[in-house]
Amino acid sequence: MKPSAIEGFFAALRAANPSPQTELEYASVFELLVAVLLSAQATDVSVNKATRRLFLVANTPQRMLDLGLAGLESYIRTIGLFRSKAKHLMQTCQILLERHGGVVPRTRQALEALPGVGRKTANVILNVAFGEATMAVDTHLFRLANRTGLASGKTPYEVELKLLQRIPPAYLKDAHHWLILHGRYVCQARKPLCWQCSVSRYCDFKDKTPAAPAAATRSAISGSKR
Repeated sequence: MKPSAIEGFFAALRAANPSPQTELEYASVFELLVAVLLSAQATDVSVNKATRRLFLVANTPQRMLDLGLAGLESYIRTIGLFRSKAKHLMQTCQILLERHGGVVPRTRQALEALPGVGRKTANVILNVAFGEATMAVDTHLFRLANRTGLASGKTPYEVELKLLQRIPPAYLKDAHHWLILHGRYVCQARKPLCWQCSVSRYCDFKDKTPAAPAAATRSAISGSKR
């Protein structure tokens, strides 16, 4: 993607969604940390379903520790990798109480020192909770950045650094939300919905996918009912 197209790309995304938000549900920085940690290799929908119950009884590090490992597992067992995530959460809660007074730290170094918290998770916390212009590169964002030509790279870290260099400062704070949501709902993995895309004219993806003809769609629907 040419530098001249990047401004239009993000202006269009902002026009469609002026105040993008994470789809994870939370009411405090600690709840956000828990939700993001649980969201690894899981959908936001599945995490929200579990945390709605969990946060009613354990919305602080101490209350989560008081549940015990088995108790915590019972609330999150519907989420993938729930056993290892529960273990990491219990360890994280202990560290928060012992080293940070029960408060989620706001530096990358301290966040990444917490069990189960990697660079992507730290980036989400720094951006969503503390307003820093970080770039959390998940699978959706990684795919979109490479497919559109916005920032090509072989690793999430490489893509992250290129995005931070290429995105105009005015868009940086909200950019990772726009890109993740666009990758999740429009620039999908198997068949990007190019005919619905508000930024397709700026995109380097050559094989634009057309909308299915109405007749073909009706035929497919009719056939599926037989």
